[in-house]
Amino acid sequence: MSLTVLAVDDSRTMRDMLKLSLTQAGFSPQLAHDGQDGLEVLDRLAAGPDAIITDINMPRLDGFGFIAAVRRQERFRTMPILVLTTESAPELKRRAREAGATGWIVKPFDPERLVRALQMVTGQGMRGSA
Repeated sequence: MSLTVLAVDDSRTMRDMLKLSLTQAGFSPQLAHDGQDGLEVLDRLAAGPDAIITDINMPRLDGFGFIAAVRRQERFRTMPILVLTTESAPELKRRAREAGATGWIVKPFDPERLVRALQMVTGQGMRGSA
């Protein structure tokens, strides 16, 4: 069974790279072009994704607002949310944690590292170990 990951980023190139990396790793990616679109995609996903990856700097609704809006929904309170951004300032990381982010990865990303992080936060990294 493949896990569904919602990837939210305003860059088409980044969405394409995420789609390729996630698909190759056996995930089922759902894509959104900003935080507002991400909330709309979440509403359409009946079961919800297994994890979310979001950028911070996006039009209409930025990553902080998107994370906070996701966390306000009861069914997504424990959803793993990874921030994937070019930003690395400690203040921004703190704001993301306060909004409800699970982890932080700086762009450009290493696909293998991203997959390992997703496996860790979704509990899939445990599979195969006794």
